[in-house]
Parts: sequence; structure tokens; C-alpha cells
Amino acid sequence: MDSPFLYSQSVSHRGHLIIPFQYSRLMGQAIYSYGLLSELGHQGQFHQQINPAGLHSDAIAGILNIACEQLDQAQVQPDSGLDSFGHRYVYHNNLIIICESRNKFFYDHYPPLELRNVAAPRLFDSEYECLSWIKIGLDRRSGRRP
Repeated sequence: MDSPFLYSQSVSHRGHLIIPFQYSRLMGQAIYSYGLLSELGHQGQFHQQINPAGLHSDAIAGILNIACEQLDQAQVQPDSGLDSFGHRYVYHNNLIIICESRNKFFYDHYPPLELRNVAAPRLFDSEYECLSWIKIGLDRRSGRRP
């Protein structure tokens, strides 16, 4: 099954990752909404929230603009210019976010159907090692060969 979340269309803004998804169809036209992840995790006000603005759009660019405006108005945190979501990948419709702390790497893993981090705690020596390990696990789970 394809992911309802359009992870490859996600945008980072004010310490949040804005993830558009198709909310519904109206007379053949797609209607989009969005979900949010916070770089602060569960301490972030809008972490794993679905469309806190309550608005929709018939274009992905439109819903991304709505989400950015909502985050700007909420003044959730100043824009530091750093992108905690800069090392994100989509693999078999899964969102993988690679993080680094003290020269060790770990990851967050969001499956295709929900904004819930299912990553197991594990540290790696490099981003490549981390990403390779995740891909092998996802391939094994789906019956694909790496």
C-alpha cells in the first residue's frame, strides 16, 4: 500500500517538518492537509499533530504555505537556520531521519501509514552505516532483497 503521507514533498520550517498528505477528493480534485513533526520531539507543541490550523488546500504548495503561516503565527520557535531534518530519506514509503550527536548517528523511522516513530534505539559510527542498516531491515521485512 502506498503511503498517504507525501514524505518526499515534506518541507522543514521553524524546527518542524511539514508533511503533506491527500486528505480527500472532491469532484475528482485532491484536497490536501498536513502533519507536523517537531525537532524537539514530544516536547514540541505541534509534534505529530495533524493540521492544527484546520485549513486545507487543493494544491501541495498551498497546504505547505498554510502550514508555514500557522507556524509563523504560533511563533513556536525562532528560525535558527539549522535544519534538523536535513538528512531525511524516503525508502519504500518510510520516512527516515538521520541525526548526529557526539559523532554518533541514530535515526527516527516513520512508517507509511502513521506519524509515529518506530525506531529502535541504536547508535552507529556513520550516517552510511545507519542508513544501510535501516534499508536492510526494511527490505527483510518486506521480503525484498537488498
